[in-house]
Amino acid sequence: MIEFSNVSKGFESRKILKDVDFTIRDGEIFVIIGQSGAGKTTILRHIAGFYDPDNGDVVIDSVKMNGASNRIRKKLREKMGFLFQGGALLNWLNVRDNIGLPLVEHRLASKDEIARIVDEKLALLQLTDAADKMPSEISGGMKKRVGLARAIVRNPEIILYDEPTSGLDPVMSARIDELILRMKRELGVTSVVVTHDMNSAYRIADRIAMLYSGEMVQIGTPDEIRTSESGIVQQFISGNIHGPIKP
Repeated sequence: MIEFSNVSKGFESRKILKDVDFTIRDGEIFVIIGQSGAGKTTILRHIAGFYDPDNGDVVIDSVKMNGASNRIRKKLREKMGFLFQGGALLNWLNVRDNIGLPLVEHRLASKDEIARIVDEKLALLQLTDAADKMPSEISGGMKKRVGLARAIVRNPEIILYDEPTSGLDPVMSARIDELILRMKRELGVTSVVVTHDMNSAYRIADRIAMLYSGEMVQIGTPDEIRTSESGIVQQFISGNIHGPIKP
């Protein structure tokens, strides 16, 4: 379980998060929507322990991340996988080596065991034929899948997704969505997804949280968000925005 309790965060004179409160249940897909600069990625960075809040607490599985020792943070991060916006692949490694990198870096298995685990993830994400290709030789959608394979190579309990369908066509976006759903069905992971893509949010979410100007405006099921009476939510989901969203 992931809990944010009255979390505030600012950089210089700008307040990014303002008394944010929410709980993410084990095994659910929790989608965070909102305009650019609303604080969505800042929430992911707090979950991962890259940022500490100025006020409030971030609790992962009953352990407070903020203020924790480096050893505790490392242990909590070992429960997590990260899918970055562009895949964040290393251009000098092929697909197979990119996926296996976390296991090699942390010496978590023998060479033969790493090969077995990587082959398993390649098959799961339908990447076997691309195993020996370099990042420059594969499409944007395939890079996302490679990034996801690397994110799950250590069998995490939590996966953090930063704009997983950004820059993809509708067909590839739907494939990425299906992979996120498979991670839940087959691996039982808890997923936190930051996105601007409402079609994707509606497809995958158990609950959707609307973040506006650093504050949680509403948290609800996809149907509750679709039928929200909040003007802020309706302006965002309809795309009927000319300039800043108006409360």
